[in-house]
Amino acid sequence: MFNGFFMFTPLMNTTASVNAFLEASPRKDELEILRSILLETELSETIKWGAPHYTLDGKIVLGIAGFKSYAGLWFHQGVFLKDPAKVLVSAQRGATKALRQWRFVSIKDIDTALVKTYVLEAIQNQKDGKEIKPQPKRVTLPDELKEALAGDVVLSEAFGKLTPGRRNEYAEYIGGAKQEKTRISRLEKCIPMVIHGVGLNDRYKS
Repeated sequence: MFNGFFMFTPLMNTTASVNAFLEASPRKDELEILRSILLETELSETIKWGAPHYTLDGKIVLGIAGFKSYAGLWFHQGVFLKDPAKVLVSAQRGATKALRQWRFVSIKDIDTALVKTYVLEAIQNQKDGKEIKPQPKRVTLPDELKEALAGDVVLSEAFGKLTPGRRNEYAEYIGGAKQEKTRISRLEKCIPMVIHGVGLNDRYKS
């Protein structure tokens, strides 16, 4: 997710979609300048999570967004940037490990040459494979799921073959219900998906 601000909407024409995004933004002028810098590089422009993102070989390097008080440039692996101008901030201090943000409150704040220097470094870092991969958090399995796994060898083996992230999604979904009957209902719905190796949220992922 793009820092929790946008909902993903599949859009057919990337250029038209980005143009529409800029038109609707309170920081259109700043974003157009940032976009022009990014389009001068080898990055590919796309829409993800409802906002413009810029990728290299399918991996997100940067994203842009505009808010009432500033325009933002997001470096998805910004932690590796040298940041000589000391302009980068952690989007969620204490929670964000890799993501770094550069904020522009007016057009005058945008030093085109400096921005491009940071962008090119981010591209090179991506080529060099510098990346902090998100680590799935460990979730305690709800009792209903534990009992189902203990009593069904096929289900247990299928659950064990899922990625840690997918296992956590199921555990959180089933265990997140307050009432026992709801947890059981959710479990029953999830069992066929687990057996077929399908993640709970796979259909929402692009």
